[in-house]
Amino acid sequence: MSFEVWAPNAGTVALLLDGDRHDMHAVGDGWWSAVIEERAGADYGYLLDDDETPLPDPRSRRQPDGVHGLSRVHDPSAYAWTDEGWTGRQLAGGLIYELHIGTFTPEGTFDAAIARLPHLVELGVDFVEILPVNAFNGTHNWGYDGVLWYAVSESYGGPEAYQRFVDACHGAGLGVVQDVVYNHLGPSGNYLPRYAPYLSDASANTWGASVDFSRPEVRAFVVDNALMWLRDNHVDALRLDAVHALVDDGPVHILQELAEEVDALSAHLRRPLTLIAESDLNDPKLITPREAGGYGLHAQWSDDYHHAVHVALTGETTGYYADFEPMSALAKVATRGFFHDGTWSSFREREHGKPIPPETPTWRLVTYAQNHDQIGNRATGDRLSQTLDDDRLALAALLSLATPYTPMLFMGEEWGASTPWQFFTSHPEPELAEATAEGRIEEFAKMGWDRDIVPDPQDPETFTRSHLDWDEPYPADGEPTRHTRLLGVHRSLARLRRSEPELTDPRFGRLSAEWSEEPRWIRLRRGGLEIAVNLSEEPLSIGRPSEVLFATAALGEADGAMTVPPQGGAIVRV
Repeated sequence: MSFEVWAPNAGTVALLLDGDRHDMHAVGDGWWSAVIEERAGADYGYLLDDDETPLPDPRSRRQPDGVHGLSRVHDPSAYAWTDEGWTGRQLAGGLIYELHIGTFTPEGTFDAAIARLPHLVELGVDFVEILPVNAFNGTHNWGYDGVLWYAVSESYGGPEAYQRFVDACHGAGLGVVQDVVYNHLGPSGNYLPRYAPYLSDASANTWGASVDFSRPEVRAFVVDNALMWLRDNHVDALRLDAVHALVDDGPVHILQELAEEVDALSAHLRRPLTLIAESDLNDPKLITPREAGGYGLHAQWSDDYHHAVHVALTGETTGYYADFEPMSALAKVATRGFFHDGTWSSFREREHGKPIPPETPTWRLVTYAQNHDQIGNRATGDRLSQTLDDDRLALAALLSLATPYTPMLFMGEEWGASTPWQFFTSHPEPELAEATAEGRIEEFAKMGWDRDIVPDPQDPETFTRSHLDWDEPYPADGEPTRHTRLLGVHRSLARLRRSEPELTDPRFGRLSAEWSEEPRWIRLRRGGLEIAVNLSEEPLSIGRPSEVLFATAALGEADGAMTVPPQGGAIVRV
């Protein structure tokens, strides 16, 4: 087999394979190569110049001893797939369920997660989106501190367990979305700068030096990684983290290049492959087809929708929520996609965003009432279930699942989980651990939070508290509870999405809204359906609909018209 590594920073490179040293040959453009008899499962690393300690392979597929240890030869084609009949799933009309493998189950592994797939199927989920799983230092974190992008964390079960998980999802009829991070690397175990100029200080971002896309080898490193998940691991879609932090001034932006390569692979595999961007730009260029001058990504997250729903339900208007206080903000995001589409953003102190062209299919926006960021980046990681009553949680479900966009639920949201989702890390280095903990506490102290209530991300209990409690949706005595009732609400709404064409109709032209600021209510029209949400303390008259498809509470009557009760909602045919 051939071992190859890009290391233009080194004068000499040697391969250490199962303890044996093999000098590598320079083959041009900073690449080094060595052809060795194939050794499946062999441990190896690279010695740069006079190093005595080998470094892991930047493209390592397995790190059994952590990110500072040797890499292990792993052949992804050795897995015996059983998903030959899987033809993929298009994002349009789908429902996404976001989860973190480490806290989804008590065991925190891929194999344990497989056992919970029937729950997702019965819920009505179409895609399972998992937070980053590539190798990081320590035993647990959110996944955004990864440093070896090609390796799957051993704490979750490693690469073979990952393939078993994807295979099982396909067997259950579920597509898989993998969250990937191409905008930064974690603070511990990042050896890329030792090998080559992967990073640039000229365009640093929130996390430090940015990935240098001016170099073809770096672009290939990212593109090959994306194709690896989709081709070798049979993944159906990628969620691209914080693409606004990707700096690329070349003639073809890295996002467009990714989209072109993924579309080409999709054509070859003959199944849909999807790229979903997380972006703070509110720029429809990301999801505009390339033939119309865009990058050709397939979808993007919409925080504006989250902000409008959050404010409407909670009344919280601090920070970036301030602009979303009026009900007109919810009406705008529900019918036009972005709230900030060239409007003044008080949080940013500038005009922000661009309008979404009306011919854009609405499913290209992924929307949510909660996600890992919007919960975990709160000081105490509190969910909506910790501040809202059951009536308003049911309205959150209605606004999430009756959205004209692609809805996404965060794990446990469907039953109003009482467990928080907090920011947790496990940095082994004392200095880094202390800096992370103190930085987190200081960040919220500056915002007026009591230092004593901000969880220490390094405390193992912070990680333990964030695990789901599966006794909540499935109580041992089988008696109805708050959790089982909310689960029933989400299941009913997911079924409606599949049975009523108007709820998956992707045309902006079929959307309209009327609303009131006082009393606070909104009525969203989707073709022949109306979604009524009453946030006031008095009944809301909705005329005489021909059919009631869903209601969070019993509807009433007044003056010959049907009414939605206070803090209630309904979907009716008009």
